[in-house]
Amino acid sequence: MKSLTLLSAFLGGAIVGAAGALLFAPEKGEELRSRIVKILRKKGIKISDDEVDALVAELTGAEA
Repeated sequence: MKSLTLLSAFLGGAIVGAAGALLFAPEKGEELRSRIVKILRKKGIKISDDEVDALVAELTGAEA
């Protein structure tokens, strides 16, 4: 059980870290959001456009 929690924490941190790294890459916002959605869907995470906008806003400190 403890190893599952550790794995979940690691994967969550990796996703947030990857999203943060993508946010600082010199790329247009629309292309970046598309890339984030593509990466998350490859990992089996379904996410809507509104959820991506909220995630980007949270990671950048802006309001959605």
